[in-house]
Amino acid sequence: MQKVNVIGAGLAGVETAYFLATHGIKVKLFDIKPKSFTPAHTDENFAELVCSNSLKSNDIFGNAAGLLKEEMRRMGSITMSVADKTRVPAGNALAVNRVEFAKQITDRIKAQENIEIVCEEVTKIPKGNVVIATGPLTTKPLSDKISELVGEKLHFFDASAPIVEKDSIDFDHAFYGDRYGKGNGDHVNCPMNKEEYVAFIEALTSAERATLHDFENKEIFEGCMPIEIMASRGKDTLRFGPLKPVGLDDPKTGRWPYACLQLRREDENGEMYNLVGFQTNLTFAEQKRVFGIIPALKQAEYLRYGVMHRNTFINSPEVLNPDYSLKADDRIYFAGQITGVEGYVESALSGLMAGIYIWQKLSGKLQTLVPEYTVAGALAKYITTPNKDFQPMNANFGILPPMDRIIKDKAQKKHAQAERSLLHVDQFVKETKLWQNSWAQPSVQ
Repeated sequence: MQKVNVIGAGLAGVETAYFLATHGIKVKLFDIKPKSFTPAHTDENFAELVCSNSLKSNDIFGNAAGLLKEEMRRMGSITMSVADKTRVPAGNALAVNRVEFAKQITDRIKAQENIEIVCEEVTKIPKGNVVIATGPLTTKPLSDKISELVGEKLHFFDASAPIVEKDSIDFDHAFYGDRYGKGNGDHVNCPMNKEEYVAFIEALTSAERATLHDFENKEIFEGCMPIEIMASRGKDTLRFGPLKPVGLDDPKTGRWPYACLQLRREDENGEMYNLVGFQTNLTFAEQKRVFGIIPALKQAEYLRYGVMHRNTFINSPEVLNPDYSLKADDRIYFAGQITGVEGYVESALSGLMAGIYIWQKLSGKLQTLVPEYTVAGALAKYITTPNKDFQPMNANFGILPPMDRIIKDKAQKKHAQAERSLLHVDQFVKETKLWQNSWAQPSVQ
């Protein structure tokens, strides 16, 4: 019987290991705990939640994160099973008792006869089938080996600008166009007058920032200047940088605005727009408040907030196949944040999918990819579709394919997308006979 080596026992790694083990495949699971810890970890158990106990919304029909959780439940996720059992009151969010969550996952992993646990640091890629799920704090020896696999396509920090939903942009205060009319007019321009710009700068430079770990500070700020730091260097600094109005004729005035933010299309369907040059370390709440001073973004809905933190990730669009295997060597799979998925649940999802696809391959089954009409499938498609400005992405409705009919009401549109998604998930589970021969059947809630 073939054995699969899984490196890393975070959320992604335990998902892969658990799925394979419960489907009769031997797994060798490597993790440095409890002999050693990364700078961000303290719990000797697996699947430690570091930054928060919240796995975000549990709303299936109104929030993509909630929909993704239900997709994962139906595909047999250990993360979702344990999260539901260790849930603590948090309104509509799925928050868990972090200690009990990690303990119960660890107990389940240790109870699996098909999983051999090896507590040591991995410094080279094992032979045979392997899943690299080492997270944002991959140790340097292994990072060096990964770099040899992917060339110069391994990034060492994540400095991402926010992404907003197109339908939430106020086009009464925005216009399409490129500087000096050069291009296809794809940018959305968000003009500001002097008073609006001054108010924006004042709010930006005094806004609350997210706390960074000591080991993150130097690396991140040398690699990419946050918009709030840039603004603090002078009141007109942004007008000569990301908010430069030069060459942009506002059709309402026929003149260049005093300042102008450009939004760039993030996806092929034009449902998501990136705030160009707005890498930021502001808290999520402050991003919504401060960026909302820009008239066109007053009611903006954020599909992804800007983040700046240590995050080792590969340029997945160039190096990964849609099944999370390496293009250059398909015995090697990647899972977790290292693939460019952003968030706890998204990381766990990638580990689950890698496990499913490896099981298909080792069992001699015809490969069947989870449909792109699901959040799981759309996320995989996003991180493996060519993108010269690739940055990590979390679950959101913007990555899903358009509906086959126009639905103007936002809530109704999301509900319809969720219904479509669950139909495709159920069909995927049925067609692949995902749990037919397993002794760990998932319980669909």
